Amino acid sequence: MSGLFYRYSIITKTMLEVDGSIKEGGGQILRVATSLSCIFQKPIQITKIRAGRSKPGLRPQHLTGLELVANLCHGQLQNAHIGSTDVNFTPGHLKQGTFVADTGTAGSVCLLIQVALPCLLFADGPCKLLLKGGTNAEFAPPIDYFDMVFQPMVAKMGIHYSCDIKRRFVIIGYFPKGGGEVQIMTTPIKELQPITLLDRGEVINITGHAFVAGVLPIRVANIMADIATRVLKTQYKNIPVNIKAYQEPRNKAFGNGSGIVLVAETSTGCCIGNSSLGKRELRAEDVGQKAAEQLLDDLKHGGCVDEHLQDQLIILMALAAGKSSVRTGPITLHTETAIHVTQLLLGNQVKFQVHKDGDTNVIECEGVGFTAT
Repeated sequence: MSGLFYRYSIITKTMLEVDGSIKEGGGQILRVATSLSCIFQKPIQITKIRAGRSKPGLRPQHLTGLELVANLCHGQLQNAHIGSTDVNFTPGHLKQGTFVADTGTAGSVCLLIQVALPCLLFADGPCKLLLKGGTNAEFAPPIDYFDMVFQPMVAKMGIHYSCDIKRRFVIIGYFPKGGGEVQIMTTPIKELQPITLLDRGEVINITGHAFVAGVLPIRVANIMADIATRVLKTQYKNIPVNIKAYQEPRNKAFGNGSGIVLVAETSTGCCIGNSSLGKRELRAEDVGQKAAEQLLDDLKHGGCVDEHLQDQLIILMALAAGKSSVRTGPITLHTETAIHVTQLLLGNQVKFQVHKDGDTNVIECEGVGFTAT
């Protein structure tokens, strides 16, 4: 991917076709495509949805995301149901208001935030989202990540929102119904500022928290925090490491589980995070060690963002007014997918370039400078 320009021309027809099986071939394509479709009011047809997965087609969390975006802009969905591999989406106009989305399962509320937030930035007034589902799930960032890493980093682009965890739902395995609730409050912006993250600086502080919920004892959280601290101190002996252990109040949690979230802050204002979720087959020591080692891996290459934030910035860089430059570690498949879909929908309006620079990569984007009409 290094050194390549990604250019795609939009097919001249009423509805743009998006191949849902390309690159990452999963929910990332749906989220990026529907967000941009909503913002730019471009009708799309997404085909071959999750074609390579063991259960192809829409799952409950994907369908909920599509329905949420349709509600945000009074758009129309066709053939949108569980298992559908082809969906048409015709967007309307973004409006302010209060919106509720419930996966009906333990599907991640964080992935609902990913698809909805870019749209809400360009609504015609303040919006409130009440999202229901899983707050801490496998294969998705935990809600704490959005508070501790995503929020301060996107604030550099002029994005400000509030996130209130009404009730945490920790997933161990798969539950038929989620119980987490998160409230998001947004205010619209005129346009997004470009972001420049090229100098990571030095790590000056590592913070985090280890938590348990339900019947699990607080000692499990203490073990995760202690082990993570020891692992981090092997590489950062002279840096403050403060990982708090706590038990989620019974009225603020649904389900029995545990997890740990870690964030490294740097001298240039970068926040780099990682996390690990407890499982029945994993010892608390292993959970703490895994999170710490993953964070060390993200810090080793010298990039300004972690592997999770990397792909989440792509759509925001494309919308911003001017050139954004972000230094990262290895380019992930999710990032390749986000760039591909963004170029597909926006064509020559937006330009991405990725080039190798030592042990890092630099993603550059000349954004479209989108403003709501």
